[in-house]
Amino acid sequence: MGLASIPSPAQGAWDLGFIPIRAYALCFIVAIGFGIWLSERRWRARGGEKGLIGDVAFPGVIFGLIGARLYHVITDWQTYFGPRAIKEPYQALFLWEGGLSIWGAVALGGVGVWLACRRRGLSLGAVADTVAPGIAFGQAIARWGNWFNQELYGSPTTLPWGLEIDQAHGGEPGVLYHPTFLYESLWCTALGFALILAGRRFTLRHGRLFALYVAGYTFGRFWIEGLRIDPVGGVDHAVLLLGLRINQWTSLLLFAGALVYLWATRAKDTEEVVVPAAR
Repeated sequence: MGLASIPSPAQGAWDLGFIPIRAYALCFIVAIGFGIWLSERRWRARGGEKGLIGDVAFPGVIFGLIGARLYHVITDWQTYFGPRAIKEPYQALFLWEGGLSIWGAVALGGVGVWLACRRRGLSLGAVADTVAPGIAFGQAIARWGNWFNQELYGSPTTLPWGLEIDQAHGGEPGVLYHPTFLYESLWCTALGFALILAGRRFTLRHGRLFALYVAGYTFGRFWIEGLRIDPVGGVDHAVLLLGLRINQWTSLLLFAGALVYLWATRAKDTEEVVVPAAR
């Protein structure tokens, strides 16, 4: 094993009495907390009410967790169902084992935020633009949960930052793998800062900053996804369509959709509601 490799953690959970503490869950908790904290600061700077982002985020997080798991189970259904399943169906509920998709999280989480905004009379686009950098930074933090679970790694590499994976998680002795979890974490960190700078320099309202987040994230996710070797969509191999993985096609579609939205709303300049009307 090379001296300049990245080791994987020896364990991803610790038992404190009868309570198991799982690093995967902790990473997500920290990610959500940081995202809400940053978004709250940005919302207040925009003139919004204190604490409102936390109120709006609650249904978004609940819906998002459900959506994240649903997308994973739907796209990897053969892992839990069918004659070749390697897990029991009830294990689809085991969130701590990994398998929370950002696609499902943003899609269904967005529904939760939309419902909360509608109830309070807020502009969804204003909220979406506010939370976009926080989502990017949150993803950067959450990806470290994949490191603890020894998942989301790429093909073998001889690069000095190659990742060690033990045999229990699919690795081979003496082989290093692309740390795709790290690539995505770094990409999302850079994206978060880029979004903050873009929001300050340009007038990106009505959901345009959020669309820029979608475009930026999917652009990076496409090439990072191409390095992965885990069997998304299948039990022992990834499901490919025209040579691309499922998540690469999702990235392409969302990237195109984000560009279309940016173009279609380029001249939109109506007033956005950031303070609920008095009742």
